[in-house]
Amino acid sequence: MESEQLASGKVVNDIFLGLKFGMSQKDFFETCWALNKKGLLTNGPTELSVEYQAKMPSGNPARMRFYPKFEEDKIYLMPVEFTYDAWAPWNEDLTAEKLREDVVKLFEEWYGPGFIEVTNEDKSQIAFVKIDGNRRIRIFKKHISVVRAEISDLPIEKKLKGIKAS
Repeated sequence: MESEQLASGKVVNDIFLGLKFGMSQKDFFETCWALNKKGLLTNGPTELSVEYQAKMPSGNPARMRFYPKFEEDKIYLMPVEFTYDAWAPWNEDLTAEKLREDVVKLFEEWYGPGFIEVTNEDKSQIAFVKIDGNRRIRIFKKHISVVRAEISDLPIEKKLKGIKAS
């Protein structure tokens, strides 16, 4: 799937909330500042995080925290972490597995259908992946209460890892 999408020549730079691959750090800050003034974004709990109150398909309130990675002052990777506001170890309705399902449904609303389930060799890790041209989206359980999504500009990510984009 990856080789086919990269060979298609299709370029998709949209990330979310008006953020895009190739956006400079200055433009990222200006866009976030404008969204903050509208009450859509706030500072996250750490100095390098932006927080968005995501409207999840399940209706369970969740926080989405993100901060991009830059290469040559341009966004190429957007790591995003989701947590349910009311998560607790004893709350079986708000497990990381249910959150992962919720994030996949949310991303299908944002990016369209086509996420496929993949696992590692011993089936201990499950991820959902979608590739549109250069944009790859991966969604996986990071922690007992956290689901991580990574939205990457695949050719740039491969170049930085020293892998030839096929």
